[in-house]
Amino acid sequence: MSLSDSADLRTGPDEAEVRERLRALPGFLQLPLTYLIGKPHVGQRGLRLTPSFHLLAGLFSTALGVTVSASALLLGIPPWFIGIPLGWAITLHGLRNLRMMIFHQCAHRNMWRHKKIDARVGKLLACALVVQNFDAYAAEHVTDHHAAHHMTLRDPTVQAILLGLGLHPGMSRRAMWRTLVMKLCSPVFHVRFTVSRIQSYWIGGSVRSRIALVAGWAAMIALTTTTGTLHVLALAWIVPLTVFFQISNTLRLCVKHTFPARDHTATGRERFAGLTNAIFLCSYPPPAELPGPRRAIGWLRWWAATVFVHFPNRYLVLTGDTVCHDYHHRKPMARDWPDYVFARQRDLEAGHPGWPPYTAAWGLRAAIDRVFNSLSFADLDVYRPELVNGVTRRQLFAAFDD
Repeated sequence: MSLSDSADLRTGPDEAEVRERLRALPGFLQLPLTYLIGKPHVGQRGLRLTPSFHLLAGLFSTALGVTVSASALLLGIPPWFIGIPLGWAITLHGLRNLRMMIFHQCAHRNMWRHKKIDARVGKLLACALVVQNFDAYAAEHVTDHHAAHHMTLRDPTVQAILLGLGLHPGMSRRAMWRTLVMKLCSPVFHVRFTVSRIQSYWIGGSVRSRIALVAGWAAMIALTTTTGTLHVLALAWIVPLTVFFQISNTLRLCVKHTFPARDHTATGRERFAGLTNAIFLCSYPPPAELPGPRRAIGWLRWWAATVFVHFPNRYLVLTGDTVCHDYHHRKPMARDWPDYVFARQRDLEAGHPGWPPYTAAWGLRAAIDRVFNSLSFADLDVYRPELVNGVTRRQLFAAFDD
């Protein structure tokens, strides 16, 4: 059975049990599997990753993806029907890592722990990615998302789900899924999303930041118009920067945090821990006691799910440290964030001192189901969309990627 198909949204298989079963696979696969799944096996050691590595990896992936798409369009190498989607995927992966890890850590002043450098990099990324003004995002994120207002009506994540997606307590999970899919397929949704991103960058930004945005886009349009490659700019850069970025963004929004139950009385660390979980991208491996042929078929199914379901979800949606977002909310200023997968595991094996036990969802679909289920049974008197005041459409769509 695939763990992503699990009907139990609150409990699941033991983290260690699933990962330990995978140690039956060859040793050279263990580290790639760990970074794919988001879960190390007991005692495993990872690579010594640094903030600079993550920044360079994101920039390299973005540049490589644009190059692949542009080459497919201009040269037909590789064939366009392979090269363009491949380039889109690589570009999107880079863009999402730059946004979800680098921009995010810069907002916490935790990238290199150098206030001016972190802010400078964050502002450059805000311009390049056309996302919310860095200073505004940093202030809102730290005060409204990480403090006492976490998962209240002041939290941008809650506002985006209730007003941006139109989901609310009392809706069935099926209705929420239907609404989500309709939004993702709606051209109107994407146009509004794109416009709000521009507005969220522009409003409140400095004169220098506005000039940088206009000058950058003017230069790209002028160059590609002069060389007859405007279609390359549109397909190789604008499409992944807008439509695909926003699809990934919205799916990520739907797995970030669960809503507290109506009778939820926990406070402090217990409350924070109960609203965030890890997301491990893996199916349950076939039991060792199965007869040979059935076990072989089980492994074929496992590999098919890993390659065609979990890997795309990891590469395009749950990029970077998003699989271990629970660790970030427990320790937002942790110095070992670049080593996110193993940092969480070390904390878990140390007994997560001062915090409740970690929890996890297995698979992207199960993670979304868990959030939708929590919203369905959330307190309607508390999470009433009409109670959200003073939030503009610009602020609302900016909150999708909080």
